Amino acid sequence: MSTLSQAQYSFDPMKFRRALGNFVTGVTIMTAQNSVGEKVGVTANSFNSVSLDPSLILWSIDKKSSSYSVFSEATHFAVNILSANQIELSNKFARRTVDKFDGVNYEPGKGNAPILANCSAVFECERHQVIEGGDHWIIIGKVVAFHDEGRSPLVYHQGAYSAVTPHPMVQLKQSIQEGELGKMHHGYLNHNVCYLMSRAFKFYQNDYIPKQLGSGFRTSEARLLLVLGSGTTSSKADLPRDIAMPMQQVEQAAEILKKDGLLIETEQFFQLTEKGQETAHTLFDIANRHQNEVFSKYSEIEKENFTKILRDIAGI
Repeated sequence: MSTLSQAQYSFDPMKFRRALGNFVTGVTIMTAQNSVGEKVGVTANSFNSVSLDPSLILWSIDKKSSSYSVFSEATHFAVNILSANQIELSNKFARRTVDKFDGVNYEPGKGNAPILANCSAVFECERHQVIEGGDHWIIIGKVVAFHDEGRSPLVYHQGAYSAVTPHPMVQLKQSIQEGELGKMHHGYLNHNVCYLMSRAFKFYQNDYIPKQLGSGFRTSEARLLLVLGSGTTSSKADLPRDIAMPMQQVEQAAEILKKDGLLIETEQFFQLTEKGQETAHTLFDIANRHQNEVFSKYSEIEKENFTKILRDIAGI
């Protein structure tokens, strides 16, 4: 078998990069702090799991990166898996000439590695091994703690940010199964308003909730932003009713949104900041587009009559 020449192994760098971009990844910010207090953070999508037992993960960093020295000195580092609403944070930590931690909400973790707030998940790692990998260093970490926040992750594909949504084939399969299951309820239940409303609400949310979660906000946070953005409530006492969640969840959502600079709290009520208003506008757009899709086969009169009935039943 003949030996291939080096030229036969060479690739056009841009085409090679585009081909690699077909593999969809999440987006992380790797953070660390050395013994003298120097903090670093870099945006990376090279994160991957290695082993469950022991619990090992890896990522890679460019050998030319000015941040590598701190990662090589620090005993620990953190893998902050970004949620879908943290594009701005991803871009900030991808830059080289800014104070990356200025104005960023974080707490010190193992080895004082910065743990960023409101991520999809965080893995706190002990530096286990560093391996040479061409023009990058491959850093292997042993996971010593992790935090699963359950937020929809930020996704990266072909050089652009994206979001996670259920595959259409999976949704089709689920709808067929649910349709077959519904055959058992023909008759009385198909004329029962309570049953029909609950079922309609479930089917409406099947497609809507993934779109909403794709924004990176939990349901409680998104609902609070929508209610405050619509101005339909002016009392904290009315929020559990309008958000349809216990006060404890409302308060937890408010605390997170305050830390993110999306709202401020007064003695009387909450008020959206400019950033909060922009975020609420995005959520309204998601809600409106979904509503328009669902009602596209109905006339305006049918839609108005349906909305009127719902308002009457809801006591609005």
